[in-house]
Amino acid sequence: MKQQLEQRVQELKREFQQGQQKLTELENEAANLRHTLLRISGAVQVLEEELEKSKATENGVKPTTALA
Repeated sequence: MKQQLEQRVQELKREFQQGQQKLTELENEAANLRHTLLRISGAVQVLEEELEKSKATENGVKPTTALA
């Protein structure tokens, strides 16, 4: 009985370690995805601003600059 309990403890420790490793991998993947989405969002914003400038220039209106 004691041997079975010890064996089960070892199995659970291995499963726990594997779970921690997988969680770390997923957290890293989520961080990378957030970074990628932030870059894409920034690129979209820049392109939208350029489109607005282009439309304003086509209409003969001096484009306004955003205040920082």
